[in-house]
Amino acid sequence: MFDEFFRNRLAQLRIQKGISARDMSLSMGQGPAYINNIENGRNKPSMDGFYYICDYFHITPKEFFDEENHNPERLQELMSEAKGLTGHQLAHIIAVIKDIKHKD
Repeated sequence: MFDEFFRNRLAQLRIQKGISARDMSLSMGQGPAYINNIENGRNKPSMDGFYYICDYFHITPKEFFDEENHNPERLQELMSEAKGLTGHQLAHIIAVIKDIKHKD
């Protein structure tokens, strides 16, 4: 179950980023089949490899395993942008988010 989640999560994040498994592998300094082999269950990354994968997506290991966070890189970007806002501005953003969620 854990292996399947890991493979699916890796593929989900990679697809959201719009990059092929081959390009991601090469960008990480690995062989062209590195990510494909992980996603297909033929290999598992080392701990260092896992950290490099998280770095590649600009997320923490915790964010990688957070099943409720469907787009951790974008959520992290939102949080970063929100840091300089006033309480009043944040309240507006929260209201907009609630409105959007209720329309779905």
